Amino acid sequence: MRFVHTADVSWGMTPDSDMPWGKDRANDIKTSFTKIIDRARELSADCLFISGDLFHRQPLTRDLKDLNYLFSTIPSTHVVIIAGNRDHIEQNSALYSFEWCKNVTYFLEDQPTSVYFDDINTEIFGFSYHSKEIRDTIIDEIQPEVSSHIRILMAHGGDAEHCPFDAELLSRLPFDYIALGHIHKPEEVVERKAVYPGSPEPLDLTETGAHGIYTGDINPITHRVQKLEFEPISEISYIPLQVNVTKQTENEELLKLLTGEILKRGSRNIYRIRITGKHDPDTCFDLSRLSQQFRIVEIADESEPEYDFNALYREHPTDMIGFYIRKFTREDGQELSHAERQALYYGINALLKTQKGGEEA
Repeated sequence: MRFVHTADVSWGMTPDSDMPWGKDRANDIKTSFTKIIDRARELSADCLFISGDLFHRQPLTRDLKDLNYLFSTIPSTHVVIIAGNRDHIEQNSALYSFEWCKNVTYFLEDQPTSVYFDDINTEIFGFSYHSKEIRDTIIDEIQPEVSSHIRILMAHGGDAEHCPFDAELLSRLPFDYIALGHIHKPEEVVERKAVYPGSPEPLDLTETGAHGIYTGDINPITHRVQKLEFEPISEISYIPLQVNVTKQTENEELLKLLTGEILKRGSRNIYRIRITGKHDPDTCFDLSRLSQQFRIVEIADESEPEYDFNALYREHPTDMIGFYIRKFTREDGQELSHAERQALYYGINALLKTQKGGEEA
């Protein structure tokens, strides 16, 4: 039995909605999901598991129609869906009256039920959220009858507020494969048995690394997962980019360096830039041109001016500069914290500028 496993698609979401590329990101989610459908077709997959949060919110009828069309293009694949915490089923949900194409099974119940597909001798168990939270451990109570079926469990959660379970519990459950959702990064919680595919697209700047789907084969005789692979599928990546500067680094040099690094990794990706190291006290980094040219969601300048505090103190032993340096001198010899160093650097910088202004006047 060949399957494709995805979750946390968040159809209808607009990541980075306050950024110029927000609408593109909404389309990326739809594009990557279309790629999942194409992949199921290419593999002649028997099943497509969607383990919760297919939608970012309560789906509208037009959302259901759009997805139903996509599912209709893979009629030989059993599409099995559960609702997660984000797209939990409410009383007035359009899901209750919507008619899916024949190859789609949507578990509407909030308690575990199952569906059996005779053509692939596979029984799939699942349940959907009807609220934003499920604090009860539901899946440990599922005890399927002894049979010769391949047995699959679909579940969404894994933390205290969302259907709590852990690796030890999952390893004991009598299922051949457990298709999980809720965690947005890929992870095999129990090797070749209990798996989070992660979200196909990264949904915010914290979701770095590869995003995609899992594909696998279950042996029809042994019922063992004989092949399981993660396949990257996302349209973009959030990439943290750190650069270390020195006293010799000038603004134009830094711009050139960062531009090269971004072009090397891909200009469609979204970047968080972090500047570290020591810079010349008279140098001020301005990366606004970079933000206009590329997708940059955050720039954090954590570099520090390279002052020679011993020399400064010798020059200003009795004035405010010397007094300020003494306030940050520790008798125990321990290093200053980052916050203390920043206060020292900014204070000295301000005092030196004030003094220069006074001298010029």
